Amino acid sequence: MYRNAMAKLLSWSDSPSRKPLIVNGARQVGKTWLVLAFGEDRYDSVAHIVFLYNEDMKRAFEGSLDAERLLTIIGAATGTNPRDGRTLVFLDEIQECPRAITALKMFCEQRPDVPVVAAGSLLGVALSRKRGRDGTGTSWPVGKVDYLDLHPLSFDEFVREVGNPALADALSQGDADLISVFSERLTDLLRTYYYVGGMPEAVRRYSETGDFAAARSVQRALLTDYEHDFSKHVASAAEVERIRQTWRSVPVQLARENDLRRFSYASVREGGRGRDYRDAVAWLVDAGLVTKVPRVTKPGIPLKGYTDETYFKLYLLDVGLLGATTGLEPRVLVEGDRLFTEYRGAYAEQFVCQQLVAGGLAPYYWSADGKQKKGEVDFLLEVAGRPVPVEVKANENVAGGSLAAFVRDYGLERAVRFSLRGLKEQDWLVNVPLYAANAFPGILDEQS
Repeated sequence: MYRNAMAKLLSWSDSPSRKPLIVNGARQVGKTWLVLAFGEDRYDSVAHIVFLYNEDMKRAFEGSLDAERLLTIIGAATGTNPRDGRTLVFLDEIQECPRAITALKMFCEQRPDVPVVAAGSLLGVALSRKRGRDGTGTSWPVGKVDYLDLHPLSFDEFVREVGNPALADALSQGDADLISVFSERLTDLLRTYYYVGGMPEAVRRYSETGDFAAARSVQRALLTDYEHDFSKHVASAAEVERIRQTWRSVPVQLARENDLRRFSYASVREGGRGRDYRDAVAWLVDAGLVTKVPRVTKPGIPLKGYTDETYFKLYLLDVGLLGATTGLEPRVLVEGDRLFTEYRGAYAEQFVCQQLVAGGLAPYYWSADGKQKKGEVDFLLEVAGRPVPVEVKANENVAGGSLAAFVRDYGLERAVRFSLRGLKEQDWLVNVPLYAANAFPGILDEQS
């Protein structure tokens, strides 16, 4: 399985200013596989330490965090020589040992020549839990580490994995001509991706068997595992229940038919309020299970400076998991446009959000105050120092005036619409096919 993040790991390895690298992401997005594949390709050996259920290694990090001491222990435990420069030190499931997170600072300062990668899920959650339990003041190595966020497979990665490398190259490179020529094939693959999603194991099972049920089985198991994590990492039973209620509410709120998909605490439970569920939302965001898209009051730069934290939208980490929670059946894939008539807006927005985040973009959205003005822009992005409003349409019907009014009112130069129409530029608007969502920055530059 090829992951685009492999190129980022190679770049990190070659950098003269390399620091220990933290690979972060939700459970089962492929962190361990990626780092091991990278280590086996680039280095002579990998000193792989897994902290999950490894009490001996946890105790080793309770002592001095001197880098030389730790390298001696790691070498003895793995049968490698982590000082030779040809061995990758891989600290896996590092969230289970917060002291090891702190130790990354020592590796950076004392042995910057040693390549160190740490991988983990729920890193912020685990660190907070450790502080609350024993008051040790375990600290984050601020300024002493590099970061790589790993997400489910993006659409181009999925296309490659299911046997279409040429189409995957066209998507990743933003080749507008090839994308247009193979629009029908890419639309079919998009429908499949809506169901299979991008969780690596689900993609692998589908790629090997062509069986949608096999992918769905993986997704259901993941959903169960994620809910088990709530009680594992949260001490309060009441808070566990609030997290579970919030988690289950996200797909329900996404699938509702009204035009405003902003998250409502009152929809989690009747009478629910922000003070009851705010921490639950934060937990799910920190765990990487949901993406929080904040509202901005205007398209000013930087967008972050115009956020209104009162309102936000929540999306799941993967469109396939959205289908598993809402009961999307494989038969819709052979019924053509029916897929885009039932919950079509939810799946299209989820897909686009997922591709934007995987591409390193931070999505926001805009909505009017509802008093003097009405309307909403699905996403608002900061691209090359400019605000770019984005509208998402699930099929070829692109009727609607909110985007045009927004561009006009704020004097913006360019907007993007994702739909199933082909690539087309018309004055201020560039229509980009949905299946090319993760290539749109390059397409936008080309059109400019």
